[in-house]
Amino acid sequence: MFNNKKYIYINDLLTKKSKNTKIIAISKNQSLNDIKTAIFHGVSIFGENRVQEAKSKFQEILNENNNIELHLTGPLQTNKVKEALKLFNVFHTLDREKLLKEFSKYPEKIKNKSFYIQVNTGKEKTKSGVFPEDVKSFYNLCDFYKVRNIEGLMCIPPINESPKKHFNILKEISKEVKIDKLSIGMSSDYEQALEFNPAYIRLGTILFGKRN
Repeated sequence: MFNNKKYIYINDLLTKKSKNTKIIAISKNQSLNDIKTAIFHGVSIFGENRVQEAKSKFQEILNENNNIELHLTGPLQTNKVKEALKLFNVFHTLDREKLLKEFSKYPEKIKNKSFYIQVNTGKEKTKSGVFPEDVKSFYNLCDFYKVRNIEGLMCIPPINESPKKHFNILKEISKEVKIDKLSIGMSSDYEQALEFNPAYIRLGTILFGKRN
């Protein structure tokens, strides 16, 4: 169930601490009814992790409401790129050359999209993302494949380490490659993320409760 009181509280917090930060309401595994409730209460930016699930829930909504912005916040398979480009405005998980190559096949479609490079700041084997030392060369690859709307960097800190440590790593990389915007902070650590003035915080559980 969508928690409007919590949404208002966090928006008030953004007004005080980080006015440029926007909330992505992570609606993965949430019901269509809860999504419509969130829209009724003013939510316009949603995040989904899977292309098919996003299509089943948002296709009709997107056709009827031009104000809704859909972000892909989960890993993207190359065979889903064409379908994903029909749905999503922003992609947060650019992480490999094969994916860049696939995006480059649709130059007219990608020029109106925004992209974030996912950085594996903890170098975890179970997570996707470019290692910190490889971000600069990967950024150059993006340019090579003409995927040029690189808006920022994204990370998911290791669960057993200080989130701020990894937000700091990402911030330093952003300075090095001169990409200003960050996609950081989830339900458990968004208040720490706000200290870094991110472009987006990605909130699921705190807004919708535990996933079904």
